Amino acid sequence: MANKRHIETLMMHDNDQYQDQFGAVVPPIYQNSLFTFSSWEAIEKAFEDKINNSIYSRGKNPTVALVEQKIATLAGGDKSKLFSSGMAAVSAAMLHCLSAGDHIITLKNIYGPSISLINDFLIPKMNIEVTYVSGSDVDEIAKAIKANTRLIYLESPSSVIFSLQNLSAIAEIAKKHNIATAIDNTWATPLFQKPLALGIDLEIHSCSKYLGGHSDIVSGVVIGSNKLIDAIHVREYELLGAKMAPVEASLLLRSLRTLDLRMARHQKSAMCIAEYLSAHPLIEEVNYPGLSSFPQAELARQQMSGFSGLMSFRLKTDNPKEIKTFFNSLELFKIGVSWGGHESLIYAPAISCMKEQSPEQFEKMGISLGDMRISVGLENVDDLLADLSNALKLINA
Repeated sequence: MANKRHIETLMMHDNDQYQDQFGAVVPPIYQNSLFTFSSWEAIEKAFEDKINNSIYSRGKNPTVALVEQKIATLAGGDKSKLFSSGMAAVSAAMLHCLSAGDHIITLKNIYGPSISLINDFLIPKMNIEVTYVSGSDVDEIAKAIKANTRLIYLESPSSVIFSLQNLSAIAEIAKKHNIATAIDNTWATPLFQKPLALGIDLEIHSCSKYLGGHSDIVSGVVIGSNKLIDAIHVREYELLGAKMAPVEASLLLRSLRTLDLRMARHQKSAMCIAEYLSAHPLIEEVNYPGLSSFPQAELARQQMSGFSGLMSFRLKTDNPKEIKTFFNSLELFKIGVSWGGHESLIYAPAISCMKEQSPEQFEKMGISLGDMRISVGLENVDDLLADLSNALKLINA
């Protein structure tokens, strides 16, 4: 019966094993580093199955394990593993799939630090080869495959330009060549996109974004099959030590209870703002997969059930003074690098991309100084529209 319940209900109720905690509606936080045993035989038995026994909190912690189970259920995976940051999750997934001398195929527009991980760590320290593709052309990915290709790393929608990849088609090609696939699915959340059901091997999220939703935790998660997640648990998770803390796990559990409600509000407000910006004479283009005018709108509706609150747009000016005037004049859209919280934010990707990437890599990303990225929060949408309107009036003023 429980398996037939809707995901919103499953996020509200916890495992039966937690129902004997004095009837507490919020599960306890196991804020301890180790767990003791009654005998030699008991701890010896626990060591025979370290993955499923709480011995030391760098391995398994009951509070963290509860949240991992919930996220796996949400994503339709067997298991998940929580990490201390999104980049810890990305690093663990990549390192698990790659060995020295292997080849990775990825996108030109993935998250900046993920590109830095490849260019500044994997290439010089592990002699990894990389091919950057647009991602929108499945044939381009197929042609990039080499004998030593071991991972296709995706991000759909991708950073800044929000281009999509045909996940099921790419997964089919990868399986034919015995290549692992992984995706950063942070933008869509497991609520709006199910990459595992489309054949992708590993799904990654920065839980600091929508899953956390309150801008008060930093965390990441990797979701997949029992075999893959158990292997990551005993290798990259335990040995690299980027564990999730019990308090942060408890805050994440709190956030999962309201994920569907928050995402519905993010989506509704974002659609209003995207449509407003698309019609504005001072906006050159808007990148938001929820728009019917989005170039890959049909694919978006095929593999996503909804759309989040993050989008980008390009101002119809290349004048640095006008761009900065618009940027600095917003009142409700605060300036910040993250997104997915309750508050609305604005950021110009060129600020960090020009510093994090080589000039050649930056040029390939197709980003200009006038590209703005906004995260639409939970404020009243009319107030947000007025804020954008007032700032746009200052261009060419």
